[in-house]
Amino acid sequence: MDYRVEKDSIGELKIPENRYYGINTIRAQENFSLGSKSVNLKLIYEMALIKKAAAIVNKRLKQLPEDKANAIIKASEEVIAGEFDHEFIVSAFQGGAGTSTNMNVNEVIANRAIELLGGTKGDSEVIHPLNDVNRSQSTNDVYPTALRIAAIHLLRKLSTSLASLQEALQGKENEFSDVIKLGRTELMDALPMMLGQEFGAYAKAIERDRWRVYKVEERLRQINLGGTAIGTGVNASHKYIFMITDTIQELTGLGLARSDYPMDITQNNDVFVEVSGLLKACSTNLLKISNDLRLLASGPKGGFGEIELPQRQAGSTIMPGKVNPVIPEMIGQVAMRVMANDYAITMAASSGQLELNAFMPLLAECLLESLELLNHGVTLFREKCIEGIKANKEKCQETLEKSAVLATALVHYLGYEKAGQIARKALKENQTIKEVLKEENTFSEGRIDEILNPFEVTKPGIPGMPRVPAIP
Repeated sequence: MDYRVEKDSIGELKIPENRYYGINTIRAQENFSLGSKSVNLKLIYEMALIKKAAAIVNKRLKQLPEDKANAIIKASEEVIAGEFDHEFIVSAFQGGAGTSTNMNVNEVIANRAIELLGGTKGDSEVIHPLNDVNRSQSTNDVYPTALRIAAIHLLRKLSTSLASLQEALQGKENEFSDVIKLGRTELMDALPMMLGQEFGAYAKAIERDRWRVYKVEERLRQINLGGTAIGTGVNASHKYIFMITDTIQELTGLGLARSDYPMDITQNNDVFVEVSGLLKACSTNLLKISNDLRLLASGPKGGFGEIELPQRQAGSTIMPGKVNPVIPEMIGQVAMRVMANDYAITMAASSGQLELNAFMPLLAECLLESLELLNHGVTLFREKCIEGIKANKEKCQETLEKSAVLATALVHYLGYEKAGQIARKALKENQTIKEVLKEENTFSEGRIDEILNPFEVTKPGIPGMPRVPAIP
């Protein structure tokens, strides 16, 4: 293999001639050789977009010759298109507040731009990764801005995924609106309800998550691009600071705004904690719903068996015919991971010191992973589980009739103590409430039916009110 030699202030290193990264990337790879995954590519793409925007602005301001700027713009576009994914090799967990990631991007773009201009990789006289690609920038304004842009795109996808899940749950609410079943509190028999109401309550919870995820994007729109190292804008001209925000707005199509106090954005990461907190809230609902579904579908003979989940794969290597609730288990584990990530994000954000947070790489990795997991997980949960759920109407009816909870309907007529005696007798003698009442001749048979049957379950909500709020 052919090598080229690159130098920095520490010394020299040999770089494989066919690679586009340079000496800074190699040092980072050696220093952070954790055997873990590399930096999330969505972050890389948005950093490359910022490099493109900076080259456009620097060309307009005549801070870069046109040929250099055009080569950097072209190389950045190729990175964004995924043509150099294999060149981004730095571990997601790195010291330096993301400097290694920024240098990896700078080097790949610089060496590709050098090629485009007919030069040889590593010849920084043609295109310099810092003087040219990183001109008017710092890791400390590029990295957090790229993370905000990546998070906004993923939040929009998640909001759409949650909307579809909400609608699927509402579909089941309507489909099961005539299936009466036993309610349960603290896993003990409780008042009757409609199976559809159970799914309607799930839909309401996801509706809140959808709206929260949609609205929190606003918190991410302020950026510190142009603030450079600590938010003061050193090494970036006044014109650049204003033009770079306008340019990144045009390139992303997002309503981004220059922060009125870039130093705040540079050193404080509470906004990411807020976003993560809402992802955790969403995960709380997803975990609760998935646990409920596993319980309601348990059995099929030894459990509740009130609903049937779609059968997705064989569930045992020893027990023939066993089918496990693998999709609810999957989304449950996704939810747990997001909750764990939230704690890591909280610790990372609170560990910053003075004008910078050195732990942003951990924060970025966890936040983007949470968003990606939820995006994929919510869609799979809807498509492979929720939409295919069936009701076991007969089992629901049977369980309700066997329960002594119907004695609740007698309280108004007989009082709490007498109703309790009837309930206890029904349980002790394995009878239904109806059978006990007939045996004791408390009411006529017609009256018994009249008392117990109108133990009606009414649908919550206001008739005619839309359940899916319109999002402007």
